[in-house]
Amino acid sequence: MNKGASHANLFAPQGYINASPLLRSRVVNGCGTDGWKGQLVPEKIWGLPVTAACNIHDWMYSAGFDIADKREADRAFLNNMLRLIDAAGGIGLLRWLRRKRALKYYQAVAEFGGAAFWDSKNEIINTISAVKALEISNEESI
Repeated sequence: MNKGASHANLFAPQGYINASPLLRSRVVNGCGTDGWKGQLVPEKIWGLPVTAACNIHDWMYSAGFDIADKREADRAFLNNMLRLIDAAGGIGLLRWLRRKRALKYYQAVAEFGGAAFWDSKNEIINTISAVKALEISNEESI
């Protein structure tokens, strides 16, 4: 993990913090959507990795139930990116450029993230249930 990310105090819901790596890997996918379109969204803002903020945002989208939850996830996303930027430090111009790009990321999810938020709510719930069942089965077989 880079210096900035390791020293940034990011907000994450308790469910994300407590989730196993397997469960997280089934829910989060970094910055951008699944598929080729997601490959167009950089995981770094002017050299600073923001994947952690994107993963927390993905988790909050998957756990959310209503528009208030979506808005909270979007605000946490911006806040976490700004925390990463502040923790990384750097010269004023670089910090300004990173903040400007973080705001673009936020505006994109706030304006166009509705489909991602609402899409596959049942599929996500089924995936979480299946992973938990697999984890319980693995624990019982030990």
